[in-house]
Amino acid sequence: MAGEMMETPYGQFTADFAVDRLVDLCDPEAGIQTGPFGSQLHQEDYVPVGTPIITVEHLGENRILHDGVPRVSDRDRDRLSRYLLREGDIVFSRVGSVDRRALVRSAEDGWMFSGRCLRVRPDAQKIDSGYLSYFFGLPTFKEHIRAIAVGATMPSLNTNLLSDVLVPYPQDLSEQRAIAHILGTLDDKIELNRRMSETLEAMARALFRSWFIDATRDGLPEGWCEISILDFANLLSGGTPRTEVPEYWDGDIPWVSAKDVTKARNSFILDTERKITKAGVENSPSKVLPALTTIVSARGTVGNHCLLGQEMAMNQTNYGLRAKDNRSHYFVFFSVSNLVEELRQQAYGTIFDTITTCTFQHTKIVRPPDVIIQRFESIVGSMMTKVLINLLESETLAALRDALLPKLISGELRVKDAERFLKERGL
Repeated sequence: MAGEMMETPYGQFTADFAVDRLVDLCDPEAGIQTGPFGSQLHQEDYVPVGTPIITVEHLGENRILHDGVPRVSDRDRDRLSRYLLREGDIVFSRVGSVDRRALVRSAEDGWMFSGRCLRVRPDAQKIDSGYLSYFFGLPTFKEHIRAIAVGATMPSLNTNLLSDVLVPYPQDLSEQRAIAHILGTLDDKIELNRRMSETLEAMARALFRSWFIDATRDGLPEGWCEISILDFANLLSGGTPRTEVPEYWDGDIPWVSAKDVTKARNSFILDTERKITKAGVENSPSKVLPALTTIVSARGTVGNHCLLGQEMAMNQTNYGLRAKDNRSHYFVFFSVSNLVEELRQQAYGTIFDTITTCTFQHTKIVRPPDVIIQRFESIVGSMMTKVLINLLESETLAALRDALLPKLISGELRVKDAERFLKERGL
């Protein structure tokens, strides 16, 4: 009856859903397959040109990441043809982060998967692969798959474990496809924003290189000079509130660590793992820095850098750089990008690589006349503003997707209601 719910290993699902083992919803001949063993394919077998083979590192948020994908020869591809992928397959991480999965799309049809992965090939007559991939993204499913993974030091999956997981699903394929379409529409917009931002950022970097690097290889034009970056930008430091004082923590001020800088997407950072309170700022060396301050990791992953997408505080593992004229923010950021290798070469330390104020003092940048810098800021500023807008929109879309996913997958929210909800928001 409508409104009735049933208990599953992943929480309550609507009672009119069917429930089957995953293996019974897959292709009977090639349903769940482990990648080639190490003895079948070695890293030295990879070639510059050939068939791409994805590893765990290429499993993004339900998408295959294309950057840095290794390749195998035609001979190895033919020899290992049982490990070829086709559109609609779903690839899991077999070891480590066993809850990672990605749906194979048309762009990856004919690729291969490595021995650290598992391939799920759904039977298209029984279940929609898009719906199934989103089911695998359900937070409670991820908890379940991590719980049943074997191995004391390194969690791992095998075909038997994955075969036996239960999958609740609408019996009507058209409803499955509609659920996948709703969630996929949000993901497609996020992906479009990512690609657009990637292009805009590449254009901005190319413009900086053309104006300030390539144009000065044979000498500095008249009116240009070489200066320390600290002659152009102020160096800002951070700090950590006392960890034993609860009222300094769990506030609403993002607090940037080196780990957050490493994880930043695009050139901007919008959020952090930890947040502090106003009291935490006032009672520590940390201070709130304005948006568009360039943050540089000073310890460990030296040289990683990003722009603040909003006001944030930071800890002592980072430095902030802020243009002294308070307007040439992108010139500072891309100048730092050009200095990364030099900063890393000057780093020192017995445990962690470290850079200091002296490191920045001894790094040099090209200083053109103000009119050129401001022309650059004007052109690049419009590009990078769009990058930030795209990122903010994608954060909103991702939050909406994450809110809708468990409700749609469990049947708590039906397709027509979700479609009306999105239409009211112009999506």
